[in-house]
Amino acid sequence: MKHIAYSFLILIITAMGILPGCKSDKKTFEVIGTFSSVQKEDTLYLEHLGLSGIEPIDSVKLSPKGTFKFKVPAPKNPEFYQLRLDHQVAIFAVDSTETLRVNGDAKDLFNTFRVENSPVNDQIREINHQYRQTAKKIEELGKKHKEKLIDDVTYLSQLDSIVNEYKTFASKIILGNPGSAAAYYAVFQKIDDYLIFDPYDKKDYVMFGAVATSWHNFYPETPRTKHLYDFTINAMKMRKQQERQAQLWENIPIVTESSLPDVVLPDINNNEVALSSLKGNVVLLDFTVYNSDFSPEHNLHINTIYRRYKNRGFEVYQISFDSDEHIWKNAAINVPWITVRDPQSVYSPLLSQYNVRNLPTGFIVDREGNIVARIEDYTKLESELNKVLK
Repeated sequence: MKHIAYSFLILIITAMGILPGCKSDKKTFEVIGTFSSVQKEDTLYLEHLGLSGIEPIDSVKLSPKGTFKFKVPAPKNPEFYQLRLDHQVAIFAVDSTETLRVNGDAKDLFNTFRVENSPVNDQIREINHQYRQTAKKIEELGKKHKEKLIDDVTYLSQLDSIVNEYKTFASKIILGNPGSAAAYYAVFQKIDDYLIFDPYDKKDYVMFGAVATSWHNFYPETPRTKHLYDFTINAMKMRKQQERQAQLWENIPIVTESSLPDVVLPDINNNEVALSSLKGNVVLLDFTVYNSDFSPEHNLHINTIYRRYKNRGFEVYQISFDSDEHIWKNAAINVPWITVRDPQSVYSPLLSQYNVRNLPTGFIVDREGNIVARIEDYTKLESELNKVLK
């Protein structure tokens, strides 16, 4: 499993509401705190989390009692900052509060850091805790999969459950108050540098849309709002460009003429075989794994239909996502159709490209190379096939 990185989208801050020549009118906020377990000469840094990166703001030497104080210009909209002590960081949000009182143990800032009387920072702390639990579960699941303690299908299923658990938790915070800093923070959490909420997924997009709309209403014309708004609009445009495929993912028939992106993968003899080589036939594009309980019955069902319809121009392009190449080759050696394997296994971008969350999943491709049906219930394969084989 890749190293799990803890991060969120960071955006620019700016304008502090300054009137030229009126320095005394500049709004500020203070961070006043006490850390226990401090070491002599410990230096504490205050940093802003901005679009261009982490921006240093100020630093102080902690007193022997661990007390400190920062006074800095206040942002126009909710913003994110962090206190850094050696390699530890404590993230917090600043909104309309003029003074934040904080405390924690210098030996374990992540778990002990608190902002007093701040509901939004309490939520951010809860998000961090849930995120850490999610990341830990994914890392442990990845280890089990790499050690072959669980098969590919089980890995995908359990990964989906873990991610959905975080989404369910975070959605309550986001939709409960989409204009809050906590909602913004929750929607931009990442694992392995990928957003947990996918802005190109119809259900997840709702979360981005809710936050973008609220921030646009409450904090118009600020850099963070503009970035969020542009990000959300661009995601919507991209999603609409893929509407035809997205509709198929929801089992809605499509009658447009966009071509299917080609797939080229090695067969059991290590020869590259392209999906496009079957153009002119009606094709079942089948996503599966051989090392699974369902595989024998699944292939038997496909074989029955294949023998029945192959003389009418029906072909099968079956993609295996088995992590174990040896198992796949031994099991697939006698199948009469084209079977190829994606060496990226369950980490393949093909699964997300086709929005495949469960295996097996299939697509019927017509003679012109267009997807005309999505198959998740394979008992419906023959009836869907008869609609195309005319």
